Amino acid sequence: MTIRSLFVTRLYEAMIDNEALVAELDQSVRMLAEEDRAGKAWSKAHGYRGYTSYASLNDLPLRDPAFADLVKLLNGHVRRFAEASHMELGRKIKLDSLWVNLLKSGGAHSGHIHPHSVISGTFYVAVPPGSGGLKLEDPRLPLMMAAPRRTDDAPEDSQSFVYAEPRPGMVLLWESWLRHEVPPGTAKGDRISVSFNYS
Repeated sequence: MTIRSLFVTRLYEAMIDNEALVAELDQSVRMLAEEDRAGKAWSKAHGYRGYTSYASLNDLPLRDPAFADLVKLLNGHVRRFAEASHMELGRKIKLDSLWVNLLKSGGAHSGHIHPHSVISGTFYVAVPPGSGGLKLEDPRLPLMMAAPRRTDDAPEDSQSFVYAEPRPGMVLLWESWLRHEVPPGTAKGDRISVSFNYS
């Protein structure tokens, strides 16, 4: 008997070992959360428990050298992920958008995808104990109809949902069509991350 695993969904995980950069980004995000009135207003209007620059600032790497330094590092990780995923890109993949997220305790981000992008990801700046992980959803779920639930001891590649547990300095990458979410956390501190898309 032969059982083959088909149609792999890849999740790239790596550490950026640069405590000084993480500290700079932490300070920068907290400053933005205080000073970006448009971002604060958008976050409040959309029930985002905390702050995001998603709809207010689109020039962070030009505005702050810490974000420019991060992008230089991310470019290499994204290139390696694209190669490992056997992507035939035709031309060089490049950063399309980058924004910050500061989630307060109990904050969440419901399930979503990133249309019009090829690779999406998040770099984690602060992840206090009790912060929600990243919940990734099997992209076949809408097609499974009467499929039974998986057993509790099923291997990770057979689960309907997989949880990535981020740490400060970690970068996670996935193909932009992969549905993901941040479940509510119970952390006493702020969960800070930088999210981005490449196209």
